[in-house]
Amino acid sequence: MPVRDAKPTDLDEICSLIHELAEFEQSAEQVAFDPAEFREHVFGPNPVAHVLIAEPAAHPGVLAGMALWYRTFSTWVGRPGVWLEDLFVRLDFRREGLASELLRELETRSEGRVELAVLDWNRSAMALYERFGFRPVEGWTIYRWQAVR
Repeated sequence: MPVRDAKPTDLDEICSLIHELAEFEQSAEQVAFDPAEFREHVFGPNPVAHVLIAEPAAHPGVLAGMALWYRTFSTWVGRPGVWLEDLFVRLDFRREGLASELLRELETRSEGRVELAVLDWNRSAMALYERFGFRPVEGWTIYRWQAVR
């Protein structure tokens, strides 16, 4: 199952995947990005995020899933790592190993660790991550500050 880096021509499908993910997470009303700005941040001269695309061999040209990620750095490990912001596979393509392929490719892009957050109710995602060796980070709570636009 081929996994590849996203191209600028994938932007519309990536945006669709993000909206589908937000629907799945029951948070569609929170999606407020501008596609042109998104393009700049992912495909511009100084990208701050990257997207891996899952394109099943049986369905060439179909974007079945994605992993949106960016680089991090661990002072304790002393090496760069990866933060997995979003991992999403369309419903029709689940249970075909696409999420696993995306995670395997992501692991090759980190010298340190891969980190992520998962919704408390998403037990199937937790099970997938745990099969890959991910473990909850005990004693930590995620905080967020967000600029008001």
